[in-house]
Amino acid sequence: MDFLDSILNSMQKPPSTSEAQKNAMKKQKEAMERKQNEHKNMLNKFRKRTEEKIAAFIKDGTKKYLQFEPMEQMYRSIIRDVAETAGAQVFSFGQESVDRYSIVYTKENGPTEDELTVRKAGGVWDDEKAADMKKTREENEKQAALDSEDDKNRKRKRGKEELSGTHYKQKYAHLIGQEAAIDAAQKTNMNKSYGEVPSENKKDLRSIEQTMADIKAKKMKKAENEGPEDVQS
Repeated sequence: MDFLDSILNSMQKPPSTSEAQKNAMKKQKEAMERKQNEHKNMLNKFRKRTEEKIAAFIKDGTKKYLQFEPMEQMYRSIIRDVAETAGAQVFSFGQESVDRYSIVYTKENGPTEDELTVRKAGGVWDDEKAADMKKTREENEKQAALDSEDDKNRKRKRGKEELSGTHYKQKYAHLIGQEAAIDAAQKTNMNKSYGEVPSENKKDLRSIEQTMADIKAKKMKKAENEGPEDVQS
């Protein structure tokens, strides 16, 4: 035996695990495995029940939706997986870790916008609520149609006013006064066949004798202004 061996032999060996400690560790491991198996079996049973419920719901065809109780995200994920595998659709509502729940709908009969709005707001959806929402929506659509028709009528009226001369009144009222603008618009309307100048201004009301006298007077005035030299030339 060499020097190193003698040193190693002289050192105290680590304490060996007692039989009691080994048994305790074994039991702990077995308990953990048992718990995991129980949880796995519980999830498998839940999946099976969910598959049966969703299959019956789709086969029945008379129910609008299949609603589940509030549950944890793990179980809701199973509902979603089963529903999508069966060709259905799933929506979840409520607050996480408080009252969040899942509802299954068929692909052909999903939730309406009214239902989604009510459920997302935390409300309860039923036939009475659906009727109230439908009535409110129809009233809103009717009012919107009336408002649109009124707007069209106002535009048509405004277009007719612009063509009839009222536009003239509106355009110049701030310059010549409201009453004067109205009077001008009326005169323009009555004489629109003559353009923007009143027809009275375009009529020559003088007699023939007066007209001839006026022409002669203009010629004499012109001759006086031009002078003798201009006349001879």
